Amino acid sequence: MQLERILETVLYYRSGQEEELARFYGDILGLRRLDPDGLAFRLGGSLLLFFDADRAVLQSKPPPHGAHGSIHTCFVAAREDYGDWKTRLREKSVPIVDEIEWGNGVNSFYFHDPAGNLLEIADGDLWPPAR
Repeated sequence: MQLERILETVLYYRSGQEEELARFYGDILGLRRLDPDGLAFRLGGSLLLFFDADRAVLQSKPPPHGAHGSIHTCFVAAREDYGDWKTRLREKSVPIVDEIEWGNGVNSFYFHDPAGNLLEIADGDLWPPAR
């Protein structure tokens, strides 16, 4: 018995950032928004969800959860699109805060979303292959 994949990743925001996040993830990153009233985006077979940090710690269903500070997630882009992603973000006035050439031939760069979450785009899988 083993788990198959990660279905959803959750990032947190503060009340009042909803529209800015919707524009950032929908218009700049091109993710498909699932619900016009919520912050849920589909990327392939995975979901990227956003919860209000203050409300999520108080909810009863699903069980309360949350995080403080900058949360991190990494997206993978096709190697041939990697440079275009950097250009697109710069053109949209999104500063790139770091770029790393990993020892395995993969490159990645980092930037923040409007809620302060640290995002990364890599041009390949950074980790050893699954067994």
